[in-house]
Amino acid sequence: MEDTVSTKPLTRETATALVHDATAAPSLHNAQPWRFRCCLGSRTLYVRSDPQRAVPHTDPHGRALHLGCGAALLNLRVAAVHGGWHPGTRLLPEPWDTELLASVQLAFLESGEGALDALYPAIRTRHTSRYPFEETEIPDAVRAALTDAARDEGASLAFPTGRHLQEVLELAREAEVRSLTDHGIGEELQRWTHGGVPFSDTAAAGVPEYAFGPRKLSGKAPMRDFSGGRPVPGRAAAEFEHRPHLALLSTARDRPEDWVSAGQAMERVLLLATLKGLSSSFVTQAVAWPDLRRALRNPATGTGHVQVILRIGYGPPGPATPRSPMLDVLDIEP
Repeated sequence: MEDTVSTKPLTRETATALVHDATAAPSLHNAQPWRFRCCLGSRTLYVRSDPQRAVPHTDPHGRALHLGCGAALLNLRVAAVHGGWHPGTRLLPEPWDTELLASVQLAFLESGEGALDALYPAIRTRHTSRYPFEETEIPDAVRAALTDAARDEGASLAFPTGRHLQEVLELAREAEVRSLTDHGIGEELQRWTHGGVPFSDTAAAGVPEYAFGPRKLSGKAPMRDFSGGRPVPGRAAAEFEHRPHLALLSTARDRPEDWVSAGQAMERVLLLATLKGLSSSFVTQAVAWPDLRRALRNPATGTGHVQVILRIGYGPPGPATPRSPMLDVLDIEP
């Protein structure tokens, strides 16, 4: 039988296009903490973390770094399937190399991965939206589809309501108060935001002022203020939703491979939400503090490890933010 894989070589152009799609993923402070290496002969792409793009004070254990790289990995898988490849994926394939988070070997795609392919149009249209959302309820069918998307990547997604939602909002507010008085967090926020400080080597990363969103006047949506309290000329103020729709994404365990899996689940949920007409942003503050993160668990079960809190709703899409050039993130070998 003819080897169908050998009839479809991986080219530099294809590898570059795949990584270009992968890097559209979200990451903490848009730091883009990833690098890719491609071996054309074996049709294998390697996803590596980039310590130079870490946010060590806010993310001392690298959990958020792994989440971002996991999101990029999911995009890579979606783009590969869209291009007619089966992405054979291994997480942490060499345990002694802690920066190597995944390998993806491309093989001929026969059938059976339409659910991933369907997500492809959302890769370039999903952007973090820090604008007010409508109070409109998200239909149960949509919530169920998002929950299934997380489950497909080995994670769980829960939409807190009632007292649990109030507790999550209170924990987010507590985290924001702590963050405003934490010098290390403030310094990292300055480094990864445009405005007031030299940007040097992070010019193609970080959160620019135009993506901060309006200053919050009222409402219960737990919004991080990326200005760090400094004035931003021309920035508007707005009222945010009083009944925000939050979703807690959790994993059963809390190891580096679980963080990468959670990043894939997060991005799969976000891409599907985009296709469903929803906008999204992140509530990262409470997850960054260990004691607050533990308290985020569902009080009814007390199980699972919350990896990220998503804010989802009907509202304006966010703007695109900078991405690093391919020359900075991709190495190609014969």
